[in-house]
Amino acid sequence: MCPIVVIFMLLAAAQSLFAFTFTSPGTNLKIGPLSLRFYGLLIASAILIGVTLSQKLAKSRRLNPEIIGDLAVWLVIGAIPCARLYYVAFQWDYYSQNPEQIIAIWRGGIAIHGAIIGGTIAAIIFSRLQRISFWRLADAVAPSLILGQAIGRWGNFFNSEAFGAPTNLPWKLFIPANSRPEGLASEAYYHPTFLYESLWNVMVCGLLLTVFFRFPKAKPGTLFLLYSVGYSAGRFWIEGLRTDSLMLGPLRIAQVVSLVGIIGGLIGLGWLYYLNRYLPDVVSPKKRPLI
Repeated sequence: MCPIVVIFMLLAAAQSLFAFTFTSPGTNLKIGPLSLRFYGLLIASAILIGVTLSQKLAKSRRLNPEIIGDLAVWLVIGAIPCARLYYVAFQWDYYSQNPEQIIAIWRGGIAIHGAIIGGTIAAIIFSRLQRISFWRLADAVAPSLILGQAIGRWGNFFNSEAFGAPTNLPWKLFIPANSRPEGLASEAYYHPTFLYESLWNVMVCGLLLTVFFRFPKAKPGTLFLLYSVGYSAGRFWIEGLRTDSLMLGPLRIAQVVSLVGIIGGLIGLGWLYYLNRYLPDVVSPKKRPLI
């Protein structure tokens, strides 16, 4: 059964039991005199959990777990600035008039597709310098990446951003008046798209982990390509519900990139298993793993 249908069936079942409204407690967590941003805490938690999981996965594939710790630094350096620059580039009308806000990443406004692009470039450079297969590293990181995205999406909840269209569904999200889209000031409740994407990403993570452990001899790159297809399919659907999409003319840029991710992933999987060939890599391993 289609995962999208499963999600709506579960939510519909919940409707008969209870209704619930998501309401952000605010952007900050206050502990005595300290005030911490939920957004930053979630990103830090996602990185910590992701590194721990990837180290365990790498060890089971005979990769040095310490390499993952080193890679994580490169990924952060490559992903976060690119995620912000990507977002700013598609909101340039605003940031050109408010240049002091360009570096205000703590207020939200990062794009996961920018992070993926930046992180991928950083991982390729790292793999070449370390003379390690990029695809083997990517497979070890893919489940952590999608899990981190599931955690990070809750930052949108605390910031009251990246929500969907108005709705009266029981699992609606309350948006404060100062965060509502122009022309929808009278609408208080919206689709909690952060929740939809978080749940979707958890399911994709479960799929990747299942493949990882059940098919230990899968060709390098398999998990990363499955990640590309799985995440992109969910993002394409969910993006259609949002009211704040980054636009490229009349097109929602996230949907365009998602289509590229789906098509690219399917072509890669066909290359691996239909043509029975290996993906180009930054190194030429002396010994290829068995299928």
